[in-house]
Amino acid sequence: MGKAEFLKYLEYEKRYSKNTIKSYNNDLQQFIVFCEVTIGTFEPDTITERHVRAWIVDLSKSNISPRSINRKITTLRVFFKFIKRLNIIDQNPLEKFSRLKQKKELPWFVDEPTMEKLFSEVDFSEEYEGVRDKMILELFYATGMRLSELINIKVQDLDLGKSSVKVLGKRNKERIIPLYDTIGDRLIPYLKIRKEQQSNTDYLFLTKKGRKVYEKFVYRLVNSCLAKVTTMEKKSPHVLRHTFATHMLNNGADLNSVKEILGHASLSATQVYTHNTFEKIRNIYKQAHPRS
Repeated sequence: MGKAEFLKYLEYEKRYSKNTIKSYNNDLQQFIVFCEVTIGTFEPDTITERHVRAWIVDLSKSNISPRSINRKITTLRVFFKFIKRLNIIDQNPLEKFSRLKQKKELPWFVDEPTMEKLFSEVDFSEEYEGVRDKMILELFYATGMRLSELINIKVQDLDLGKSSVKVLGKRNKERIIPLYDTIGDRLIPYLKIRKEQQSNTDYLFLTKKGRKVYEKFVYRLVNSCLAKVTTMEKKSPHVLRHTFATHMLNNGADLNSVKEILGHASLSATQVYTHNTFEKIRNIYKQAHPRS
């Protein structure tokens, strides 16, 4: 069937992240189960575009969003392309398959006054956990890095002399992100209190047991802290990434520079953050134009 080889291909050749591979695996397994239930078996060389369309219809009836369905279509397209390369099939049934039209969603972000409120009004203790929690939030907002990148930072990845941090992004691509001076100044006391923790690991952020923080832990932390200053529906580390990008562009940052800091592969991925910049321009235009 080629599934195990496919997952290895994603990991070692495509260098996808663990979360991406997990999503691909789940999508593929859902399609396999659908085929087994509806046609009795899953044999790649017997799968046609008709079977894929039947699955898409079934997903739509289950109120799966077009965005999620399109991701599943991508999974199948990549899978069948891979096994065609192995000569398991002669034709990719998704070669000419179209993606569903989906509503363009603007990224959620926190406005600047609310971010200031987060750091000035939320009470963080002066014990290790409180200092750590505030540092995590500050680093997200200062760099726009991904959750997976933050939890894997090691102490030696910081260069306080050059005010920068090295992160390992998608497909194991390293990049250097600049830090503003004041966050560098706050990292020094954090590193001092971190040294007092009983830990044998080099990771920058630790649990109270001295182990590397994990994704659910950081997600809950961000969600809890943002809930103290905003009622917006989405409150996640990725919202802080959107917030960083939006605020940078609103304050005059170059789009290409923001792209490099975020670690985007293409400029189109960064352009979604220009939405708020355009709204700011529109308001200035309405205020300034004599006939508006």
